[in-house]
Amino acid sequence: MGACIDLCICTFRRDSVTEALASAAAQVLPQGVSLRIIVADNDDLPSAQERVNSASATRAVVYLHAPARNISVARNACLDAAQGEFVAFMDDDETAPPDWIATLWACLQDTGADAVFGPARALYPADAPDWITANDFLSNHPQHRGGGVETGHTCNVLMRKPALRFRTDLGQSGGEDTDFFFRLGRAGFRFAICADAVVHEVVDPRRLRLRWLAERRFAEGRHYGATAGRARLGLCASSSAKAAYCGLRALPHLSNPTGLAFWGLRAVFHAGVCCGALAGASGRKAYG
Repeated sequence: MGACIDLCICTFRRDSVTEALASAAAQVLPQGVSLRIIVADNDDLPSAQERVNSASATRAVVYLHAPARNISVARNACLDAAQGEFVAFMDDDETAPPDWIATLWACLQDTGADAVFGPARALYPADAPDWITANDFLSNHPQHRGGGVETGHTCNVLMRKPALRFRTDLGQSGGEDTDFFFRLGRAGFRFAICADAVVHEVVDPRRLRLRWLAERRFAEGRHYGATAGRARLGLCASSSAKAAYCGLRALPHLSNPTGLAFWGLRAVFHAGVCCGALAGASGRKAYG
């Protein structure tokens, strides 16, 4: 009996969903594997419906209107509509090479994992600052920590269809996928990383600013600290020490923007972890 994968794309007012859909439809699948594409439109009105319906696709595409301007609502709608044993997610501003799903599938089979994460590689404009491109701040690479993979992201993942759902109270502030995979891990899911299963994202020029990057790093740290499930005081103490260390490492780089940004933004991330451990997830609206 073959395996069915539901590939889910959540979208909110992005024309780029057309390119994402085209790359999803062009997947070359392993023998015995079928693919169905689900697009969940999170806008108040079904603004993406015409683009989705008119997209040239060689595979079945299901359009869902999941309004609320809350990314968790859209992701949960995808999971509720999924019919296969396996679910994949990619973002609406990404494109995937034709062997993306096949590469994730092979890794899932080879490792015996329940979920496999791949990198999302940023494609920078030609005029992007050197200190950003040298540090590759806007790519998203899944990480090993403490000898394993403790959480992940929805921008590039293939997993067994889970019973859990995304927390809607985090669907506008962000961090809902970090929390989701932390909870899946605690429920027994085994995670793996497939470095060869790369998707690409064209960088929005508005993100090429230090303030935007610092706010993002702090928010990522805060989401991590709030959802990691560790002893809060201990996590805050360790992250404070790491923030101080990174701050000290930044000092010799005051005349070197690349090194200063590397260590400075690491310090900001760890400060965010401490904040999240003590104060919980941010109420700041980052989506919708």
